[in-house]
Amino acid sequence: MNEDAMRRFPVPDREDLPEDLRDRIDEETERAGFTANVFSAFSYKPSHFRAFFAFHDALVDDSPLAREEVEMITVAVSGANDCLYCVVAHGALCRIYADAPKLADQLATNHRAADVSDQHRAMLDFAVKLTESPEAVTEADVQALRDAGFSEEEVWDIAATTAFFNLSNRMAVVADMRPNDEFYTMGRGD
Repeated sequence: MNEDAMRRFPVPDREDLPEDLRDRIDEETERAGFTANVFSAFSYKPSHFRAFFAFHDALVDDSPLAREEVEMITVAVSGANDCLYCVVAHGALCRIYADAPKLADQLATNHRAADVSDQHRAMLDFAVKLTESPEAVTEADVQALRDAGFSEEEVWDIAATTAFFNLSNRMAVVADMRPNDEFYTMGRGD
């Protein structure tokens, strides 16, 4: 647990956390080799930790979208929202899953200039529009995803991923969540 994980709320002591949270944090720490600050930060409120990570897990484990697509959406949305934590942390995951060391930087600054397929550009255009102007999203925007080759379930998951990371971005900004140093260099190559 990193007490510097966020600056606006206290990070609880690990030994004060419910056992299920400690188990999840230990599992993630073992997998990554460090405790991602999002786990330390969200442990501030255990009921929210459980709900947040259950929804996150559903988005990445129960979706026909490739993990790199989930991360591409996350980085583009996080860039539009100026969310430092998510741009850096999910930028690392995007680089790793897409095996593309420059992609996350492109997506975070201007997804329209990123080296992506036309299908992925349609996906990212939708995600950023839903982020920046949700009231302007119409049937034509949803149809554009279908026309780009996305299934009904994929369209749903693109929207759900976008919505979830808008929530995540806003909580990270309010908490002033800080990216772990490890994320900055992950997936950038040798």
